[in-house]
Amino acid sequence: MHQEQPVITHLINGQPVDGGSRSADVFNPATGKVGEQVRLADRATVESAIAAAQAAFPAWRNTPPLKRARVMSRFKELLEQHADTICRLITDEHGKVLADSLGELQRGIENVEYASYAPELLKGEHSRNVGPGIDAWSEFQALGVCAGITPFNFPAMVPLWMWPMAVACGNTFILKPSERDPSSTLFIAQLAQDAGLPPGVLNVVNGDKEAVDTLLTDPRVQAISFVGSTPVAEYIYSTGTKHGKRVQALGGAKNHAVVMPDADIDNAVTALMGAAFGSCGERCMAIPLVVAVGDATADAVREKLVAEMARMKIGSGREAGCDMGPLVTKAHLDKVRGYVDQGVEEGAELVVDGRSLTVAGHEAGYFLGPCLFDRVTPGMRIYEEEIFGPVLGIVRVDSLQAAMAMIDAHEYGNGTCIFTRDGETARHFTDHILVGMVGVNVPLPVPVAYHSFGGWKRSLFGDLNAYGPDAVRFYTRRKQITQRWPSAGVREGAVFSFPSSK
Repeated sequence: MHQEQPVITHLINGQPVDGGSRSADVFNPATGKVGEQVRLADRATVESAIAAAQAAFPAWRNTPPLKRARVMSRFKELLEQHADTICRLITDEHGKVLADSLGELQRGIENVEYASYAPELLKGEHSRNVGPGIDAWSEFQALGVCAGITPFNFPAMVPLWMWPMAVACGNTFILKPSERDPSSTLFIAQLAQDAGLPPGVLNVVNGDKEAVDTLLTDPRVQAISFVGSTPVAEYIYSTGTKHGKRVQALGGAKNHAVVMPDADIDNAVTALMGAAFGSCGERCMAIPLVVAVGDATADAVREKLVAEMARMKIGSGREAGCDMGPLVTKAHLDKVRGYVDQGVEEGAELVVDGRSLTVAGHEAGYFLGPCLFDRVTPGMRIYEEEIFGPVLGIVRVDSLQAAMAMIDAHEYGNGTCIFTRDGETARHFTDHILVGMVGVNVPLPVPVAYHSFGGWKRSLFGDLNAYGPDAVRFYTRRKQITQRWPSAGVREGAVFSFPSSK
């Protein structure tokens, strides 16, 4: 007898809504089995969420920032209380190990905590007596209805980059999470309701391109935030801006780690292991390329990487001590395996081949073992394209200048790092490299919540970065006000010259 799967619906105006006639399967990537189905919102469903957000905006905008901040503080406490549940949902639908799910959630909580500082962040500026009896000040005013479109690889953290600051600034929000792993995102949104967020302030619609296009073209939506691949980011940016929206679209990456001959090779390799294979390489800040300066450096890095990779423990993600879980879907597994095949065909040396990996008890899961290529060169697809899987390549160069020229020539400029003991080398690298986020002996230079995240070149479309201070600027409009109260009984004549502060 066929057993129907549970259906994940939407959250609109504070209530679960079963909108749309289409559904998609949500898999457990460790087993290859369907766990639930998710309803895909049609245009009418998304429009109802927009209407709910629009109706909730006036009252929420006029809610004092301190009261909005207190909701964020209560929400932070609920996230911490329910962390185990959230992490299990992430692991069961995405595949990352539980420890990595907890790390993702913690980085998201830090952004909620930063949003709770909204009364300080929204104070604006004031100048008295800019002219005779004239005062001037600026205010940060909410935009209205905002929306976020988020990726599968961080179903908790990336949404928490977006909507907490947006609503703390007085906006209302519609979140369109990935349909591949929506459960943790929806659960978190329900916690926000429990924390006191009024109905309609945060709405969640699950869906695909139909939902996205509705958000991009509806005139009631004022701003769109997106994180995903570069082709989609370009589409989001061009379509949204064409329809008069403020758009921030973070795209793809191909991050290089430069290892200098003077580096602490043991520490560098340990750091690179987590950066390359954490979350099965499904991170926009992952390190898929090691640029080793000198053959001796490359040989040492290669030898130590092979030894470390042999010790990795791969499983469902639920086991204690598990280092890496499965890829998110069967289609993505096939895509990443195809890149490994392509690398071999193009002449790179496959030093560690993870394609034959099977995990006992999870033979139908979407597993690929860690892969290591050596002698990768520009022009190869495994060098140029974002693989988003557990595939690491060693590139050999003879100087720092050659390494930097190679990085600067790449179309992406999201993140990079250098391993060295020399301060002058590090300073030169950080000053001149054409990349938005740079680490020195730090392989994943992801900014903390009170800084902002964003790359250069084709890794970011829009003028402002994600979260941190830039989020306040993105989710508000600055209004300048100049005010004067004439003295009683004094009537001035017309002035036709341009006013000054004399």
